[in-house]
Amino acid sequence: MTIKESMRDIIAAECAAVAAIPYTEGYDRAIELIIEHVHNRGGKLVTSGMGKAGQIAMNIATTFSSTGTPAVNLHPGEAQHGDLGVLQPNDLLLLISNSGKTAEIVDLVTLAKNLYPQIPVIVITGAPDSILASQADAVLPTAKAPEVCTLGLTPTTSTTMMTVIGDILVVNVMRITNFTREQYALRHHGGYLGRKSRGDEQ
Repeated sequence: MTIKESMRDIIAAECAAVAAIPYTEGYDRAIELIIEHVHNRGGKLVTSGMGKAGQIAMNIATTFSSTGTPAVNLHPGEAQHGDLGVLQPNDLLLLISNSGKTAEIVDLVTLAKNLYPQIPVIVITGAPDSILASQADAVLPTAKAPEVCTLGLTPTTSTTMMTVIGDILVVNVMRITNFTREQYALRHHGGYLGRKSRGDEQ
């Protein structure tokens, strides 16, 4: 197989996986929770994941923050050593685990609810019947697809789907809250996007 053929196969596989992401009422509930807790109550979105999923969680948090929804990323390991203190009463959690049984993330739910029993939990997972999903207020399943990694192990397809689900949440919250170009510009003072949002660059 040539690199070109491999590239086309990988793109086709990941496109098919993304297209198969199912709509569930969990999306409506997740967006409702984010708007209620962050935009109405003044809390923030706290994302978390372990390993590659943690990197996706951080990306989702920074994208939300840049589009008018305050968010932070909490490392689940560091949460057990004091960083759990970042949580406040009106916050909510967005947790990512492909297996739905990542120990650090499952533990984080317990720790967070020990601190704030009513804190809502949104879960992105490839295992909607998992222990993590059972503790969620909103479950967003990825419709688990095989990883394109030659070993079938490395997070590749799964992290692509997680990223797309994050985008769905961000864009819909922007849409519902009527987030404007002017508001975007206030959060982007430097770089190309900052100049473009202010109309300084086409």
